[in-house]
Amino acid sequence: MALSSREGRNLKPVEDFVKERFSEYYRKSSRNVEPPSFIEKREFGFILFKERMMVRHKSFRASQDLARFLEDTAPSDAYHSTAYYSRPEETMENKGWLGADLCFDIDADHIPTACKATHDRWTCKDCGASDVGSPPDMCPKCRKERIDEETWLCEECLDKARAEAIKLVDILERDFGLSKNDMSAFFSGHRGYHLHVRADEVKQLNDTERKEIVDYVLGLGLDPNLHRLRQGTSKSIKFQVGDISDLGWRSRLARGLFEIMSNSNERELADLGLKRSAIKDILETREQISKEEFATTIWKTFYTIRPRTWQKIAERAIYESSAKIDTVVTTDIHRLIRLAGTLNGKTGLKVVNAPMARLEIFDPFKEAIAFAGEDTVYIKEAPQFRLGEEVFGPYKKEKRTLPRAAAVLLVCKGKAIPVIS
Repeated sequence: MALSSREGRNLKPVEDFVKERFSEYYRKSSRNVEPPSFIEKREFGFILFKERMMVRHKSFRASQDLARFLEDTAPSDAYHSTAYYSRPEETMENKGWLGADLCFDIDADHIPTACKATHDRWTCKDCGASDVGSPPDMCPKCRKERIDEETWLCEECLDKARAEAIKLVDILERDFGLSKNDMSAFFSGHRGYHLHVRADEVKQLNDTERKEIVDYVLGLGLDPNLHRLRQGTSKSIKFQVGDISDLGWRSRLARGLFEIMSNSNERELADLGLKRSAIKDILETREQISKEEFATTIWKTFYTIRPRTWQKIAERAIYESSAKIDTVVTTDIHRLIRLAGTLNGKTGLKVVNAPMARLEIFDPFKEAIAFAGEDTVYIKEAPQFRLGEEVFGPYKKEKRTLPRAAAVLLVCKGKAIPVIS
């Protein structure tokens, strides 16, 4: 249903609408916001609706002080430092750094998914060129780098991000010996997850040491050529594959290779750059692979595959076995990260704890809903999406009365304009 001319005059300013809804939320729920541990040693930052800029260097002695501030200001976005400071309200050079949690950001922006070609779009600010999918580094038409992105959050994106978070937890637990009891996962309220590690062992790590952890998690510097064993002539060079039950990247590389060799279809193997003869060999003989004895059976089964082909497969196995994280977040020992229980200004969804015990089945489209009630909006265009048990859209140039959480999401994402009822 399109807007009439009279209804068009009843459109409400977007910022006023969103701020009213956020204010309503914080009046009712500010006491449910989860402050970080040692709140008095944390710096807080907020993006306010009026200024549209970050206000930093705030500190609070107790959770009720933080709750009162949220009620009074109703920020667009709220953050706290991963670091601990002796004087968190001071300028950065005078804060007195005491340590920092080890934090990771897993965002769908860093994970290639086919769905982006259907719901994401980019536009060049200089020449107006646009296309669907992830943005290029520079405009292919005018070669400028000023690119606007229009992203969406869908179930495929967030399922992929959650899978990466689960991989990350496994790496930290198995390879670094960290306990899940010292980890907390949070849905960011938009397109990904945050993982906080608060173990004493990590708090004093500097940025260089954290970079080493990042490199390990990503598999950076892991050269498949170093996993080769020379036996006899140059033609008999083989990759030395560890046992699947081994520790560290020996095991991860072995498991990654097993998954590729056991489950990839013809197209997926061709995408790795494998020749037709190698693909044929893999598809015809892979039933002989034994997971229990992978390190020994792989050579008996695929003895005709040449070393260069093994390298291509191993590089893909490393990529699939690594966890896709935003490297800057982890290495920055002064980083601000979203405050649990607050709203994400890009969606109106809550930043919410995703308990370790049920991370695999956590549903952000149900558990991050912050609003009750209904609102009427004029929807310019929006893809199909789910909130709770209800599926909405797709929409194009129509007026709809929707559950408030859906209406706020569309308005925050720039897909809709509120209508005065």
